[in-house]
Amino acid sequence: MLKSTLAILAAIIVPATAPAQQRPHLNPVIAKLAEGKTVYGVQNSGDYSLVNARETARAPVDFVYADMEHSPLDFPGLHVFLTGMADRAAILKKGNLQPNVALFARFPPEADQSQWVVKQALDIGLMGIIFNGVDTKEQAWTAVRSMRYPSPKQSPEKEPTGMRGFGPANALWAWGLTAAEYERHADVWPLNPDGDLLAVVMIESAEGLKNLDAIAAVPGVGALFLGAGSDLSRSLGVPQPSPQLEAAFQQVLRACKAQKIGCAITATNGADVARRAREGWNIIRSTVPAITEGRTILGER
Repeated sequence: MLKSTLAILAAIIVPATAPAQQRPHLNPVIAKLAEGKTVYGVQNSGDYSLVNARETARAPVDFVYADMEHSPLDFPGLHVFLTGMADRAAILKKGNLQPNVALFARFPPEADQSQWVVKQALDIGLMGIIFNGVDTKEQAWTAVRSMRYPSPKQSPEKEPTGMRGFGPANALWAWGLTAAEYERHADVWPLNPDGDLLAVVMIESAEGLKNLDAIAAVPGVGALFLGAGSDLSRSLGVPQPSPQLEAAFQQVLRACKAQKIGCAITATNGADVARRAREGWNIIRSTVPAITEGRTILGER
C-alpha cells in the first residue's frame, strides 16, 4: 500500500518539478487549445454552493465561469466554490494536478479599472479572467498586465510588464504547488508557452470592433469572447440576430485566427454548438445538454 501511494505521489509531483519545457499545462483549457482542440464550458450566475461545485467539477465540460458582472461580487462564494471543485479522485485517476474543469470569472467594472479585483481572484486560485467591455488596445494591455507578475530580467516575455503583487495565498493550495512553482505556472498563455492563466477580453461595442485587430494583437491576450452578442448588437444598433451582427461575429473570428488565439462564443443549442465549432470557434459556452448534443453531432466523445 505504501509503495503504491508513493508511486501515485511521484506521478503527481514530478510534472510540477520537471524542466520548464517539459511541464504539462495545469489549466485544462490551455492544454487543449495548445493541442488545437475545441473546449466547452458553462456559466455560473450565482450558485456557489458545495453541491454545485462538486457537480460542476465532474460535468462533461472544460471550464466554468462565474458571472460576477451581472451578479453580485462574491469573493467568499467564489472561494468556497473553487475549494468544492477539488476532486481527489480525479487527481488519482489522471496522475497529475490538472483539474478536469477550470474556473474562470467575469467581473465589473471595465478592464482598466479592476486590477484589485483581478489580483484577489487570481490569489484565490482562478485560472482565467474574462474582461468585459474592452474597447481599446490600451485596455487590453492593462488587462494583461493585471494578470502578470513583473518579469525576471532574463525573461524573454517582458511585455506587457506585469503589475500583480506576489501573495498567491489560497492559489498555492488550490493548484497544489509551492510558491516558486506557482510563480512559474502563473503567467498568461500563449505569450508564455508554459503559462496556465488565460486572459479573455470581450468585444461588446462598435468601438471594440473598430479596434479589433489591435486588441487581438496585444501580447498575452489569450482569447476574444463575444458573449451572447446582446451588448454588441445594441452598440451597433442592429437586431439580434441579424446579418449585420453575424458579420461582426465573423470579423472577430477572423481576427482570432489571424493572431492564433482562442475565439469564444455563446451557442444556444446543440446544432448551434456544432455549427460554431465547424466555423472554427474553439471556446464555446453553452449548457451541458447543448454541449453534449453538439459534440455528438460533431462525432466527438
